[in-house]
Amino acid sequence: MASVFAHGELRLYLLALLESGPKHGYELMTELSDRFGGTYRPSAGTIYPRLARLEEEGLVRRSDEARKSTYELTPAGRAEVMARQADVAALEDGIAQTVRTRAQALRTDIEGSMQGLRAELAAAAQEARVRPRPAASPDPRRGESYARRVEAEALVQRFRDDVRADLRQADASSAVTDLTLETLRTVLDSARRAVRGTLR
Repeated sequence: MASVFAHGELRLYLLALLESGPKHGYELMTELSDRFGGTYRPSAGTIYPRLARLEEEGLVRRSDEARKSTYELTPAGRAEVMARQADVAALEDGIAQTVRTRAQALRTDIEGSMQGLRAELAAAAQEARVRPRPAASPDPRRGESYARRVEAEALVQRFRDDVRADLRQADASSAVTDLTLETLRTVLDSARRAVRGTLR
């Protein structure tokens, strides 16, 4: 994934996040992910080197407790955040726009997947229509319907398994957000209505 911050922006944003009080590196990563609605989560390899650089510049102070390091602003760091409030506000606006763009892309991807599922269901139904009727079936229409239903259930099960696997993988990195849930609810409701429309 391409970086969402231009040169120097992440450095400033880390300082801004520390303005509310001391934080562990993991807390900073989680807060950044939350600000982006789960659409971006920086790695430890991105955050910790920048924190170390800020410490070298005298803008943050690190305190080691047990196996965790806590970072807090020094007076110089607090002064830089105060002096660059306009830049921080512009960063917040940029993040809001990035979240909107990524959310729309996510919705488009999910809607595309749902269209693909509907196409697969239609193809399965068409294939079942031209498939020879089971000789043993006393009611040919019942045999065709059963074959279509079995194939449709297999498609739904495969979709369910794929989405559950994606959700579990996202949950492992705390990336399942309210946006994820709302998008899934909206798309599934739309798909359910479309499929029910073919059953009447």
